[in-house]
Amino acid sequence: MEDCVFCEIINGKMAVAKIYENEHVLAFLDISQVTEGHTLIIPKQHVQDIYSLTPEIAGQIYSAIPEIAKALRKSLRPMGLNLLNNNGMYAGQSVFHYHVHLIPRYDENDGFDLVWNPRQGKNLDKLATKIKEVIE
Repeated sequence: MEDCVFCEIINGKMAVAKIYENEHVLAFLDISQVTEGHTLIIPKQHVQDIYSLTPEIAGQIYSAIPEIAKALRKSLRPMGLNLLNNNGMYAGQSVFHYHVHLIPRYDENDGFDLVWNPRQGKNLDKLATKIKEVIE
């Protein structure tokens, strides 16, 4: 796709620190390195976000994730790992080519902070029914 930095990377127009590649998926170190080993996994086919993701492409991406996660654990020895995926501007998506972040976690001061503001759910049965009604 035109003007997509990840498509440029896939097409070899931009250099990255690749750590994994097969015919469908590319994984490379994120230039921001929120924590050491912060990795992006992208499909080689341009897909904007999760709403455009097909089950086939999802399978290709998510079947590669365990191997990459295990390599990060074995090589860098983090204490944990966050998987993060942002969809749409309001969710923090900045590159509109589907991607999953693998963010190794070393301790509470490692540079990544995920803050939850939990609320008590109300009418969960009604909400579940509303969602289930539109599942195809």
